[in-house]
Parts: sequence; structure tokens; C-alpha cells
Amino acid sequence: MADGQKLAGKLGKLSLSRQVMALAVWPFLEQILGFLVSTVDLLLSTRMAEGGDRMAILDALGLGGYMTWLMMLLQSATATGVLAIVSRAAGARSQNEAGESLKQGVLTGLVVGIISGLLIWLSVPFLAKIFGLSPEAAVYAEQYLSTLCWMCPILGVLYACTYALRAIGDTRTPFLIMLAVNGVNVGLSWYFVFGSPAMGVSGLALGSVLAWLLGMIIALAFLFRESPPRADEVTLSLRHTSWKPRSRMIKRITRVGFPQGLEMFGMWFIHAITLTFITRLPLAGALGAHFIAIRVESMSFLPGFAIGTAGATLVGQYLGAQNPEMAARAIRTATWFALVFMSLIGILFTAVPDSLVRLILPGTDQEAIGMISLAAPLVFLCGAFQPAMAVALVMKTSLRGAGDTKTVMIYSFASMIIFRAILIPLGVIYFDFKLQGIWYLMLSDVTVQAILFTSIYLRGTWKKIEI
Repeated sequence: MADGQKLAGKLGKLSLSRQVMALAVWPFLEQILGFLVSTVDLLLSTRMAEGGDRMAILDALGLGGYMTWLMMLLQSATATGVLAIVSRAAGARSQNEAGESLKQGVLTGLVVGIISGLLIWLSVPFLAKIFGLSPEAAVYAEQYLSTLCWMCPILGVLYACTYALRAIGDTRTPFLIMLAVNGVNVGLSWYFVFGSPAMGVSGLALGSVLAWLLGMIIALAFLFRESPPRADEVTLSLRHTSWKPRSRMIKRITRVGFPQGLEMFGMWFIHAITLTFITRLPLAGALGAHFIAIRVESMSFLPGFAIGTAGATLVGQYLGAQNPEMAARAIRTATWFALVFMSLIGILFTAVPDSLVRLILPGTDQEAIGMISLAAPLVFLCGAFQPAMAVALVMKTSLRGAGDTKTVMIYSFASMIIFRAILIPLGVIYFDFKLQGIWYLMLSDVTVQAILFTSIYLRGTWKKIEI
């Protein structure tokens, strides 16, 4: 490569494989932390009660986890716009553009967070009915979500900050922030659940909200520090610039972030359709088993998300440096890394699915045994489809890093609508599909998406996206 085509700063001195690993290692550790905290929350919930009450709490927190996923997806949409613009600015050595994108991203994230949090708060009374929860589970779900929705504006600001830091190649600072968040989350959640007075599921939610609030404060304090520009490297700071909203930059962020937000909400809505058919299955504990299998499955996403984030950052920076060929090589390299790591996890899933489920749901009562027997085969299926998951995850994330969120949205919708919104209802209603049949269709959707986004990558139109 010519010198003008190299990346700025320390990344420019590394080989492509080392660039991927350098950018992925801290997000990987961050993903592990998040997984451990969510698992601790689940373990705490299984110890709040016994028998039928425990099943009701698990169903309620299954819905709670699903809504938490929606909150994070919506807030990450704006942050993806920030990442795409800042990474290109870093590749082009544009200090001013990177700083302006960060500040306008913080403002946009706050507004989007307030709006989405308000909408979720207003919808809480209707969610339990929509998802078919029992009256007991509905009470627990309302207690949990009424508190958790306050997390939305906090996430909007925090994600804008951490995504911008990752975009310039600083993945270590977001990890340290999340280390503090997760440590506080575990401690507060345990205290609020079992302390005096014991708050139960509301305590889990309150612990999460306060921990994420701490993370937002730390991120803002870090970015408000004095950060003088360095030679051949873009730095970020929230000092010395106006907080006045700038429509041009907000439009740029929205142009990238809105398609992803629409895709994420659509994906969540289509998943919701799937859940309504799972709740109709004549199987006791089907919904709880579904969420437990997803919890185990999320282990495989830990390296995938981290490597995908590295790919997105490198794609944006190389496109900003006017080097589309290296951007393409970055996607290939990231995909191979994800294939290796996620396939190894897939082997574990297929070898000991029962043991993995028992880590999440200990117990020998009839309800626990029945749920384990339903969840373990689903974990086995996840293991078999890990290569397809790896390709789909990294390809989609990297294309978003290039700013091509519209194409990702269109093709994701097309596949999900066919498999999840059409074939799953038809399979349950007319062909008596059970839980495993539903999962076969869900994983077939992932496989088709892997093929679609590989073809989009090979076509190369994403290299010409202007943001």
C-alpha cells in the first residue's frame, strides 16, 4: 500500500490479521462480561422462588430480556451511524468531523432514547397480553419493565460515546467502562433482590439501570477531558465545541442509523410473531425453554460480535483512507476469524447441550427437568448452524460499518419475512410444528442470510456508499 492509504496511528503499523485481533480482543472481553452479568441475573431469578412461581418469573424475565434486546437494538442504531462517520473520519485524518459526529451523536442518542423509553413505558401494560403470559408472569413482567425502560436514554448517550471510541480504534476504554458497569450491576442486583427490603424482579431492573447510569457518567467524563490532537491520529473530545444541534450532521447520522433502526425493530417485531406461536404450543415451559436456549446460544455470539465490530471499524477506516481493496480484505479476514471461533463453540454445543442448559437452569423438580429436555435439542441445533451464523453476523456488521445499512435492512427483511413471518405460522397452524421445527426455520433464515450477504459483499457496491 502507498503511505497515503495506510490507517492512522498504531493500527497503520500492524498487519491486517493483527488489526482485526487488536480491535476484537477488548470487545470480546466486554461481551464475556455482559454475558456473565446477564447469566447472573438469570441465576438470581431462578433462586427467587420455587415451582410454579419460578416458572412464572422465568417467563416474565424472558419477556424482559426480549424487551432489553429491543432497547439495545434501537439505541445502537444511532450509534452505528456515529461509528460509520467517525471511522471514515479517522481513516481520512479528519479531526473536526470525528468530533462533530460524536457530539451530534450524543444529542441524537439522548433524544431517541427518551422517545423509545417513553413508548416502551406506555406499552408495558399491553406486552404481557400480547405475548400470552400467565397472570402471575404478567405481574412480574410489569414490575421489571416499568423500571427497566428508564435505561433507554442512558444507553442512547453511552452507545454514541463507546461506538465513537471503537471507530477510532480505542476498544480498550469501552471495555473498562463496561467492566465498571457490569461489576456494579452484579452487586446492586444481588443487594436489591435479596437485601432488606427484598425487591425481587424490580431489584434486578433497578440494579441494571443504576449500573448503566454509572457507565454513561464515566464515558462522558472521559470524553470531556482535555485531549490534544496527536500526529497522524484522530482523537475525540467533547470539550471546546458547541452543543448546538447541527442538522447536516444529524441527517448524516440518521441516514445511516435509521435503516438499521428500522431493520432492528422489524427484526424484533418478527421475532415477536414467532414468540406468539411458541406460546401457543401445547408444551408446558416452551417459552422458558426457548429463552434458555437463546441464552446458551448467545455464548457463540461473544466472539462473533467482537470480530464483527473490528471488521466494521476497519471497513470504515479503510474506505475513509480511499482504500476499498483493503476494506474488502478486512471483511474476509474478520469472517475467517469468526468462522474458526464460532465453529469451535458449535462443537461444544453439539457435544454437551444438556450440561450447558443445566448451567443456566439447575434443579431436579419436574418443571426444570421438562424445560431442560426441551432446551437441550435446541442448543444442539445451534451448534450445527454455527458456521452460517458466523458468516451472517460478520458480513452484516461489516457492511453496516461501510454505511450500507439500507441494503442490509432490505435483504434481512426479505429473508425474515419469508421464514419467520410466513413459514413459521404456516408450519405451526397447518403442519403441527413443535419447538424444534420452529428453530429449524429460524436457523434456515440465518443460513439464507449468510448466502445473501456474502453475495452482496462479492458484488462490491458497498464500496461506493457515500455517507
